[in-house]
Amino acid sequence: MKGPPTFRPRLSELEKRAEHHAILCTVGFLILLPVGALVARYTRTLTNKWFYAHWIIQFIIAAPVILAGWSMGYMTSTELEQGHFVDPHQKIGLTLLILYLVQLLVGGLVHFFKFPSLFRGHRAPHNYFHVFLGLVIFILAAFQVHYALYTEWAFATGGLHQVPMSAKRAWLALIIIFWVLYVAAMALLPRQLKQERAFRNRKKDEAALANKVS
Repeated sequence: MKGPPTFRPRLSELEKRAEHHAILCTVGFLILLPVGALVARYTRTLTNKWFYAHWIIQFIIAAPVILAGWSMGYMTSTELEQGHFVDPHQKIGLTLLILYLVQLLVGGLVHFFKFPSLFRGHRAPHNYFHVFLGLVIFILAAFQVHYALYTEWAFATGGLHQVPMSAKRAWLALIIIFWVLYVAAMALLPRQLKQERAFRNRKKDEAALANKVS
């Protein structure tokens, strides 16, 4: 026998803004950025045009989503009158934004400044740093969203409405899916290294031929 229906008040304007902030930042950091990374990982051995899809996702699509989500979080903190960048969630949010902007800069350096004469056609150190920083951003963003779901929401909004279990399950699913796909993509790494080695050898042969002709 069903009990009487329970009354649940609607989300307040502050809660709605916090919810929009959470959705946008989750989409930006845990969906769009990982998709852009996986596109690069899976397609770079298939076409030399992979960078365009990677760049469009990471910057053209993800940047507006991330910046909009971050600004909504800032406005929510302003409305709460609890100060800015004073609790762990706010501090990590600022850190993630800075790291994302740094990652965009490093990505541009990796693509446009390869320094072939300096590193003899091999990968430059900032190339490895770009990959490492991308994983750091994902791990930190995963922690940030988890903290928001289990701690920050109740602290910031007063806990009138609980975070639905579907949101917590979605977080877990996003983490598992990314790591499964990322680890699986490592199977393409030998092919990538083989292609890069062939490219270096071809460049050496062309340089030797040019020297003979001259």
